[in-house]
Amino acid sequence: MGMAFLKDEHVIVLDFLSRGHSTGRQEPIAQVLGTKHFSLLEVVVRKDVVLKSGERIYIGESKRDKVERIKRRIRMGDLTSFARSELPFVVKNMIKENEEQFVNFFNNSRPLTTRLHQLELLPGIGKKHMWGIIKQRKVDKFKSFDDIKKRIKLMPDPANAIQKRVMEELETENPRYRLFVSGPVRRF
Repeated sequence: MGMAFLKDEHVIVLDFLSRGHSTGRQEPIAQVLGTKHFSLLEVVVRKDVVLKSGERIYIGESKRDKVERIKRRIRMGDLTSFARSELPFVVKNMIKENEEQFVNFFNNSRPLTTRLHQLELLPGIGKKHMWGIIKQRKVDKFKSFDDIKKRIKLMPDPANAIQKRVMEELETENPRYRLFVSGPVRRF
């Protein structure tokens, strides 16, 4: 019995191991990151398929042309050193490619408790920025990262703040709050 988590339809390849890990079965595997929920997964790749790092592949419910099956959810500690070095770049690209979704986080974020707002979980964003964002989004919804930067004084780069938060959530075993990364991984 596992725990349900949000499933990604597409993933970005972090690393491709044509012979799998040095221990275990000799099957081609790829370490991948989900494009929507940032799930770290290991997938078994179809015979004769070669994947490149950075490649976007389909792992959804219908016919998969490159992936035989999803092997398991993994943690940061399970990543190869190459996959680990690719991760920040892949995360940054995904944030840029889905800018609208993340700008909407700034438009729609809510308080978590009476003392803590979701916005404050972003590195570099404190009460002052938070109140600035809340005030400005009432005037007009933010349209882009640049729009946020223009309208909020001394605002750290919003895309960077999100990237840092995603990396923190991926690195932390059980973050108290999850904003972007689907969880949790259950071990049995």
